[in-house]
Amino acid sequence: MPIVEHLVAEVFGSHIGKYSERLKLTKGKEVLAQAPLLHLQSVVIASRGVSISADALEACCERGIPVQFLANDGNPYAAIYAPGLTGTVLTRREQLMAYYDRRGVQLAIAFARGKIANQAATLKYMAKSRTETAPEMAAELKLAALEVLDYLAWIDRLEGETLDNVRGTILAAEGNAAQRYWNCIQGIVPADYGWPGRKTRGATDPINSLLNYGYGILYQQIQRAIILAGLDPYAGFIHTDRPGKPSLVLDLIEEFRQVAVDRIVFGLVNRNFTVEQDEKGLLSADTRKRFAEKVLEHFEVNVSYLGKKFPLRAVFQMQAREIAAFVRGQREAYEPFKASW
Repeated sequence: MPIVEHLVAEVFGSHIGKYSERLKLTKGKEVLAQAPLLHLQSVVIASRGVSISADALEACCERGIPVQFLANDGNPYAAIYAPGLTGTVLTRREQLMAYYDRRGVQLAIAFARGKIANQAATLKYMAKSRTETAPEMAAELKLAALEVLDYLAWIDRLEGETLDNVRGTILAAEGNAAQRYWNCIQGIVPADYGWPGRKTRGATDPINSLLNYGYGILYQQIQRAIILAGLDPYAGFIHTDRPGKPSLVLDLIEEFRQVAVDRIVFGLVNRNFTVEQDEKGLLSADTRKRFAEKVLEHFEVNVSYLGKKFPLRAVFQMQAREIAAFVRGQREAYEPFKASW
């Protein structure tokens, strides 16, 4: 039996049950997939009409395996964890207090610096593979990377002891860098995909649908890392507070969107990845399954981190723990993850 680390259930009418020491995904009498609990990292329910037994949920909670739910557009709407994982106190107290002092400012700046640096690194990464085949496009990508990095100067000049004093400048720098990043990337997407540029929720074109779905998968991984680190996913720093808004998840995800999702999406579409959609513009079940498998496989790829190689998924967790250590006073600074190219 092949090792399955991420069980993805996207077939309407299917069922996840526990059989001995494995989870089994079935539809009627047909076995769609099996996953030994020993190796399982996550369960992703990515379709309506999928059921899961109480025995399967209990087995996942006992082993710290999150069960995550995605809507058809990739929007995460629920996750199940063992209640003991959210029982930390000291870290959360310090996290909440950090919002009101210099620690909150330092975290917000670090998240923004990480996002901008990784946008530039991704443009350089895309340029590297085009140096010989498309030298003019490679040169444009390299120039855009430098222009994106220029917005770090806005952040470096920041003065202020509270988030309220600096948030506006941080958001402006992020927004301008992102606009330059997406405008340049639009030039490398094959015309057949008809990409209108970056759009968020509600987008129905193939590229934005893939991006939004990939970000939904990444969101669940980042949320898991934050909870396991003892942090409150709803108490962020750049993203403002709002009931039901997981602000810290949205903060930390900014460091990883480019290397975890953007690179895989634009790599696939430049290899003519087939994107099937229904009459509403939503990704088909088969496309969701194929794409989710690609993204989750990519999370297992080794990346450079602190002078060593680790799976990208492990880096999510290590960065969340670095946030926790920083707010507790066990680190002098928090350094964002910066991808290589």
